[in-house]
Amino acid sequence: MASLLRLYNTLSRAKEPLRPIDSGRVRMYACGPTVYDAAHIGNARPLIVFDLLFRLLRHLYGADAVTYARNVTDVDDKINARAAERSITIRELTDGTLAQFHDDIRRLGILLPDDVNVPGRPPAMIEPRATDHIVEMTALIDRLVAAGHAYVAEDHVLFDVPSMPDYGALSRRPLDEMEAGARVDVAPYKRSPLDFVLWKPSKPGEPSWPSPGGIGVAGRPGWHIECSAMAWKHLGETFDIHAGGIDLVFPHHENEVAQTRCCFGTPVMANLWLHNGFLQVEGEKMSKSLGNFVTLREVLADWPGEVVRLAMLRTHYRQPIDWTLRGLEEASRTLDRWYEAAGDAEPGPAPDSVLEPLLDDLNTPAALGEVHRLADPASLKAGAGLLGLLGQTKSARAQAAVAASGVDAAEVERLIAERKDARTRKDWAESDRIRGALTALGVTVKDNKDGTTSWTVNP
Repeated sequence: MASLLRLYNTLSRAKEPLRPIDSGRVRMYACGPTVYDAAHIGNARPLIVFDLLFRLLRHLYGADAVTYARNVTDVDDKINARAAERSITIRELTDGTLAQFHDDIRRLGILLPDDVNVPGRPPAMIEPRATDHIVEMTALIDRLVAAGHAYVAEDHVLFDVPSMPDYGALSRRPLDEMEAGARVDVAPYKRSPLDFVLWKPSKPGEPSWPSPGGIGVAGRPGWHIECSAMAWKHLGETFDIHAGGIDLVFPHHENEVAQTRCCFGTPVMANLWLHNGFLQVEGEKMSKSLGNFVTLREVLADWPGEVVRLAMLRTHYRQPIDWTLRGLEEASRTLDRWYEAAGDAEPGPAPDSVLEPLLDDLNTPAALGEVHRLADPASLKAGAGLLGLLGQTKSARAQAAVAASGVDAAEVERLIAERKDARTRKDWAESDRIRGALTALGVTVKDNKDGTTSWTVNP
């Protein structure tokens, strides 16, 4: 079925089959976080969507036949400013922020390098950091200058956009529209208002590195060159899939394409470009000014990560998503039903009924609909597993909920035994009193047909 995977390509504006450049091996890149502050809920969407794609590719091609690079931007203006405010180095700031980021996304069921990489084998997943790839960035910049696609001006190195005749093919923006936007931030040293920075001089106190292009002063990279360098280092001059949020199409991804193609003379940087849609909160664009800016950590304080993941996947990745409390509640109820139905079953073979819609441009709403129809516990477990869901057994999930709640399990069991004794004596008043005491503890009890009583901790 691997050859049947079709994905919507932003470059062609059409669904296209994935045809790996290296037969039987897939190379994929996704733009990751800028680690200056806590991730917000909008950041979680591409992480979940492209984690799903990574899982699907591993299922189709094999665990050793997929290489996934998801970068970390650990130097930019915001990082520099935040580190200066705290009187720490940018590495100290970004190490701490990245650790929090990893903790948050692991709770969403997102795979990290330690989860998939096997010692002695080529890495399946790489998380390159920008500051570890300065040598690759300066090498690319020097090649662009030598090829006449970049120039030095006032201690900056800029990409010469008019030197690339088909610049703008990815975003398909009219030239006059791009020029109008560029003039907002025009600089006197630019040859064209569209030219963008590859390298800039560092301000006093900012981190700096030896500059390319024969510049005497130390400096630091522009944003766009980072991804071109890291993708080249880990995936090559041309690779299969480049992914990110729709807000990155222009200028970031457009500029990545320009840098990479002009540096290596290749017709494309990546064969397929995938972009997820925007996220709104309760029908409004998320912004701090509206007071609806929600961090991922704040959401995870109230909801299990698996609920957040399912809530995201209920909307097709290319469509806008409205992030609502109702959606989280529905996702929570759905997971409760699935865990009840799957019990402690081991997953069976992946059901074709769930796999087929995923092969059609990651159609998660249709795939989830098929999961709902699965009656066999092993098939339900496997079908949900394709989406990164039902990662625990019913028993383990219940135990984890008890541990997280702080409920005294021994006290609950004691009260249930007393309630059972009261029911045997037909002392219904005492039975109801004990049920009320359990409810006050945050526990729901269920009397089963076989005479046993089970209990769960309320969300």
